[in-house]
Amino acid sequence: MCIRDRDKDSNIIIVVGRQYGGGGRKTGASIARLLDIPYYDKTIISKVAARYGYDPAILIGADEKKPSLFGSLLPGKYGIMDSYATSPISQESLYGLQTSVIRQICEEGSCVIVGRTADYIMRHHPGLLSVFIHAPAEWRARNLVARGEAGSIQEALARIKKADSDRQGYYNYFTGRNWGVADNYHLTIDGSQFETDEIAAMIASMARKKIGKG
Repeated sequence: MCIRDRDKDSNIIIVVGRQYGGGGRKTGASIARLLDIPYYDKTIISKVAARYGYDPAILIGADEKKPSLFGSLLPGKYGIMDSYATSPISQESLYGLQTSVIRQICEEGSCVIVGRTADYIMRHHPGLLSVFIHAPAEWRARNLVARGEAGSIQEALARIKKADSDRQGYYNYFTGRNWGVADNYHLTIDGSQFETDEIAAMIASMARKKIGKG
């Protein structure tokens, strides 16, 4: 059932938070397909760059990392082509730019957004449905090896530890909340217990009920 053509005041905004390697992006994309609504993850970074004239490479380097970890990536002319802006940008300013784009996206209609603290940014929206997908580290490590993102379980576990730490630091810094804590979400799911399509179907069903289409 498509929920695309709705009044903007009753849009459904589904935000998927996730631990690294837990299948959050794949789940988000599946939800969007089921509901026939736009899906955004790293594409938000490209929208920020296009809107404000910054090189996407710089913004991607800072994606979902707390300020102390990515401040050195943002000098005025580092990696910026002549056609892009060359003025310095602070970590807080970068977050503000991304926040503006997320709000604009949500104003345009129903959508699925993965991460980027969108659950916090859109916390007052009546159509918000926030989800957090977690799973045991060993299970996620096997996923990374299977996807070719790590050569061994040990390497995958190290990548998971760093990525989760980056996401936690970023989320906690900018929201004042605790990343991954159940109280901050409408639903938390152990991704190791269900197939991706099953999780997507559950969330899509909840979304339809939330807006009275179930």
